[in-house]
Amino acid sequence: MSRIGRMPIAVPAGVTVDIAENNQVTVKGPKGTLTRVLPAEMDIKLEGDQVVVTRPNDLKRMKSLHGLTRTLINNMVVGVTEGYAKKLEVNGVGYRAAKQGKKLTLNLGYSHPVEMEDPEGIESTVEGNVITVSGIDKEKVGQYAAEIREKRQPEPYKGKGIKYADEVIRRKVGKTGKK
Repeated sequence: MSRIGRMPIAVPAGVTVDIAENNQVTVKGPKGTLTRVLPAEMDIKLEGDQVVVTRPNDLKRMKSLHGLTRTLINNMVVGVTEGYAKKLEVNGVGYRAAKQGKKLTLNLGYSHPVEMEDPEGIESTVEGNVITVSGIDKEKVGQYAAEIREKRQPEPYKGKGIKYADEVIRRKVGKTGKK
């Protein structure tokens, strides 16, 4: 049995989970609503205040889908109750981030400022050199944070660029002159 897949998902008070045909799961909570179609092979049941995912057989594909399905439902429940956030740091002389309405403007040493529009359901805030991306969908939050980081990835010599707050950049020593 999958260690992750067999764990039941506790549904907190104020959260409703609806399971329609074709395994379309809708989770409603205080922060919003998330809907996702999950693999049809998995058997998803709501038992009291818990969601239980079971697999039909022990084929390799079913084993891998078992844990995935359970984790996706759990991420939806956590998203509508607490939400997700990722912090990014902008490091470098003259590198700046600014926010106007739904538009994020980044000055990253290019000849032009890079402008990004917040996707639907995702919010970004700027405090000094820290950009916080938050929302209820874990996948969208991570994707938007990755897109921001991609505009100027941290480089190993001076450490300039956009990095995740918990990311460690392996620094390299520069060239040495002739003797």
